[in-house]
Amino acid sequence: MDTLLFNLIWLVPLFTVLVCAPIPSAKAKLIKGIHGTSATLVLLLVGYLTYRLYMLSGTPANEATAPLLLQFFTDIPWITAFNAHYMVGADGLNMFLLLLTAVIVWAGVFVSWEIKGNQKVFFALIQMLATSVYGVFMSMDLILFFVFYEMEALCMYLMIAGYGSGRKDYGGKKLTLTLAFGSSMILATLFGLYFESGINSWSIMELSKITIPMDFQMWAFPLMFMGFAVSSSLFPFHFWSPDGHASAPTAVSMLAAGVMMKMGAYGCLRIAMFLMPEAAKIWLPWVVAFLIFNVVLGPFIALRHKDLKYITAYSSISHLGLIFLGLAAITPVGLRGAALQMISHGFLTGLFFATIGMIYERTHTRDITQMGGIMRKMPFLGVGFVIAGFAGLGLPGFSGFVAESTIFIGAFAQESTLTRIVTILAILSITTTAVYILQTANRMLHGNMPAKYETLTDGCFREKLVIIVLVACLLLIGIFPGWISNMLDQSIAPIFAKISAAASSASTAGIGG
Repeated sequence: MDTLLFNLIWLVPLFTVLVCAPIPSAKAKLIKGIHGTSATLVLLLVGYLTYRLYMLSGTPANEATAPLLLQFFTDIPWITAFNAHYMVGADGLNMFLLLLTAVIVWAGVFVSWEIKGNQKVFFALIQMLATSVYGVFMSMDLILFFVFYEMEALCMYLMIAGYGSGRKDYGGKKLTLTLAFGSSMILATLFGLYFESGINSWSIMELSKITIPMDFQMWAFPLMFMGFAVSSSLFPFHFWSPDGHASAPTAVSMLAAGVMMKMGAYGCLRIAMFLMPEAAKIWLPWVVAFLIFNVVLGPFIALRHKDLKYITAYSSISHLGLIFLGLAAITPVGLRGAALQMISHGFLTGLFFATIGMIYERTHTRDITQMGGIMRKMPFLGVGFVIAGFAGLGLPGFSGFVAESTIFIGAFAQESTLTRIVTILAILSITTTAVYILQTANRMLHGNMPAKYETLTDGCFREKLVIIVLVACLLLIGIFPGWISNMLDQSIAPIFAKISAAASSASTAGIGG
């Protein structure tokens, strides 16, 4: 029964689009009610399955999923011509990312309740985007994974170009073309893996059981890793993110920063590092050099901007850099910290962009120099923004503190001098983060309020509920991280074991392959 419910996660949003298709656009209230019910149903479904997975911790996994420890496993032949399968399953890593996605999609639907334009099409695109992201995290077959991975770029472009603001066409094209460039790198290496493996399989588990030829790994790993890293804004592929976020509607910014940008980091860990561990040991120390921009310079760029979305976008680039620092550490603690940061940052940016969107709907500006004193008129939204800021600082009690501390400990355990230097710089950059967050909050919420804002209203019940749920998620992880960490450790253990086993061969191969 649980396996059937697990498969419904990506099917329910798709079915919702089909149900709403014949309903006239004029019946917006009915359409929104169906989409809101659907998003709530999926959230409850994923929440239940996360609980079931927690209860199944320690019980034997399906033997067909070895070396991974997957539950709710389904394997059905799909495209027999080249042996592609519909293959899905869950462990702690992808289950928590599915839960993150369900929460952000639910929040995005309710934040967009009064969006201007054709609401029927907009909510259909949200559900299609949700389908693609759910599919990415569930897939254990590389072809199935890539099909879902490609779906999201088209949905993002249509939502930004059709419902965004400012230079929306430019921002949408920049995002889509950059992601397509990353996808082309990924696709090239996926075909290479299939033919070089010699086992006629796209299964992640089956491919992980063999040793891919080292000469192939040495060029394929950096190509695949950087292909995935494009969607996670690793320098030098970060440039699409600020413009994309700035022109996107609120729900799209929430989904892009909260969920879509985690797909790349997930692909780096689940596929690139797991299937090509020998090359990972050689190349990942070099990735650390790119992180100097993400974790050190990112906050300084955010400090210079006045647009709330640009500030949050560069803040996200900095926080996402910490995920790659945890991956590059290649220690159990570092990998756990990277996984925690994926989840934590998703809820954090969801809260940031939700409150920014709510404030923008009332003030019609994101320029902090044109605001001031709005806390008096919007105390609940103001407090929500301040909480997001404190969580972004890594304040104890919030998820960011647990995730970032775990990354720093895991990265400093790495013997590489460069990794330790970048870790120290990342810790020191928290000061810069504090400056731009406190400066932004002070300019927006305090001081003299322009007369035109006298008629502003605070958040409605629907908006307050979204903020409460997102804050609760940040606090839940921050105060009770143990059970999440234990489930993540079980998921990461097979990946780390394979990388550790490859250490001796990698140390003698060298960059020259």
